[in-house]
Amino acid sequence: MANPTSGSGANGGERAPSMMMQAAAGGGGGAAARSAAPRAAAPAGKRIEVPIKKAGSGIEDKLHTWPFLVRSEFLMAVAITVVLTIWSLTINAPLEGPANTTRTPNPSKAPWYFLGLQEMLVFFDPWYAGVVLPSFVIVGLMLIPFLDINPKGNGYYTFKERRFEILTFLLGFQVLWIAFIIIGTFFRGPGWNWFWPGQVWDPHLVESLTNVDLPYLLGFRDYLTSAIFGLIVIGAYYVVGMALFYWWVRSQPANNPWSSFPGGGKEMLENWGMVRFGITGFLFITMIGVFVKMAMRHAFNIKYILVTPWINV
Repeated sequence: MANPTSGSGANGGERAPSMMMQAAAGGGGGAAARSAAPRAAAPAGKRIEVPIKKAGSGIEDKLHTWPFLVRSEFLMAVAITVVLTIWSLTINAPLEGPANTTRTPNPSKAPWYFLGLQEMLVFFDPWYAGVVLPSFVIVGLMLIPFLDINPKGNGYYTFKERRFEILTFLLGFQVLWIAFIIIGTFFRGPGWNWFWPGQVWDPHLVESLTNVDLPYLLGFRDYLTSAIFGLIVIGAYYVVGMALFYWWVRSQPANNPWSSFPGGGKEMLENWGMVRFGITGFLFITMIGVFVKMAMRHAFNIKYILVTPWINV
């Protein structure tokens, strides 16, 4: 007598089609049971493919680079190309005549992308304005990934989350570079004198300026005492500046919803570290020092603070 529970023989062969029919009749219930089966039960070596949710519908945490990002960048590139093409066809480039070695133009201006450096030469020694400051800019840009430890704002930018970074960029790029280019182009005339818009560029205009070094203004007459005094002033500026910068970071409140550090400024300093904090503070205070030096020149006609036979600042 055959065992009714056996899968072999005639009864087993008849039960197989009936089980398949029951599974088909189950419909979605059978499919749900199969999908609920653990994936670990798959045979060894078999590749399991998990479907990826298609981006573009609703709000997702991540989107595919293609086509969403690439499409937007392409459309923006086309729009900028059209604007530049129309601009170049309707406005003539401000080009002058061929160079003449027997006639020097007044004022003699560098190309527009170097006018910022030429403007800083009015306030600083050439080695400092043409070598040191641009080197600080390049090194600072290279150190941004090392100095910036704020995980918020990666891939997007909001003013509340990136207040310090955005303001620093606007100060360093828009003011210290773009504004100097605008000044050199439209406000500097013959003799590199200042001319307001609408004012005639008189080549015979001579501004009577008496620039004096800060040590000389305070009574120092020899190089040694002037150099020592200048070093003390610059050192005091950096000490006070670093102290104020530390106080500002330390005073950031705790539990700020827009900050990635719940502990406030104290936790930020701990995660930042003294090396990152010191480099950031030095670069930021040096950038502020450019404005301080320019204000001293405009207000008090102070030429240099540190005076030596070799370098001047």
